[in-house]
Amino acid sequence: MIRRIIFALVLTILFSFTLLASCSDNAEADDDLRNMIGQMLMVGFRGFEVTETDRIVEDLTRRNLGGVILFDYDVPSSTPERNIESPEQVAQLVADLKSYSQTPLLVAIDQEGGRVSRLKTRFGFPENVSHEYLGELNNEDSTRHYAAITAETLNSLGININFAPVVDVNTNPENPVIGQLERSFSGDPAEVTQHARWFIDEHVSHGVFPTAKHFPGHGSAWNDSHFGMADVTETWDDLELDPYRDLIAEGRLELIMSAHIFNENWDEEHPATLTPLVMTEMLRNELGFEGVLVSDDMQMGAITEFYGLEQAIELSIKAGIDLLIFANNSVYEPDITERAIEIIHDLVISGEIPEERIRESYERITRLKGKVLD
Repeated sequence: MIRRIIFALVLTILFSFTLLASCSDNAEADDDLRNMIGQMLMVGFRGFEVTETDRIVEDLTRRNLGGVILFDYDVPSSTPERNIESPEQVAQLVADLKSYSQTPLLVAIDQEGGRVSRLKTRFGFPENVSHEYLGELNNEDSTRHYAAITAETLNSLGININFAPVVDVNTNPENPVIGQLERSFSGDPAEVTQHARWFIDEHVSHGVFPTAKHFPGHGSAWNDSHFGMADVTETWDDLELDPYRDLIAEGRLELIMSAHIFNENWDEEHPATLTPLVMTEMLRNELGFEGVLVSDDMQMGAITEFYGLEQAIELSIKAGIDLLIFANNSVYEPDITERAIEIIHDLVISGEIPEERIRESYERITRLKGKVLD
């Protein structure tokens, strides 16, 4: 009897140790998954400075947030109280953010030149010009000159990602978000490609990674995808792929940003950002892009007016997006990092998204970070 009792006790103890070890392994694997997911997010925030109690710092220290994006104007509150006040202030803000990050931090900004410039002269930054202005000059020295000034400025601030150049072909000059804002170099895809080459080369040589946008081409739209769906079914042309085709073939692109445009010839239900036919079949399989695929802002009207957060996230990852942007500048949701991580985590645990798909994006982002010069 005593032997049986001792044997039962030994089995119970061994089972308990096995269970504890299994729980520990599971917890470690779950932490690894959450850390990979955190790297797939880039988030906007409010503040000219940060402290340990700020939500964005909590996202960096506890949730392994992969990147942040800076703005000069806070749209939800209609005030300039956002992230940019002066060169010295921005440099300190970026340095502080990086000090809290668990990994090399992606710090991004939209500094195209012209109308879309977050670093404005009134804050003490150098003068810049639009893509359209440079395209009309059509002079290599001029494009390189202004691109170099931009890249030098970003590098001096510690900003390592520029969401530019715009390689949309200006097929519709009345386009409210591209043509009318002078954001395209030209209506000729060969000229767009040439100016993009010069712009990209100057950024890379100054330690800043450029981002070609908006794939597969936003230039023909009649609507602004910030406020609703931009349907290009009748207007999009295959020539809009030419800049991407050439720049990818030349090995010049580490990052590409998607467009929230709709074309029923690609997908009868979803915009480009959310369809694998465009983001995977067209961009990766046909054009051969191997870098980081970045979504346009997931809080823009073209997404939020038609999709809930969980559905939009699920579709974008399944489509092939690596880095999801939540700019927090159409709406402001300070808990968006935590919510997005939980949604993606649950999608993986439920089997809706394979963990291998998360690992693919994580590895692309990690390779990019290995090339970023702080």
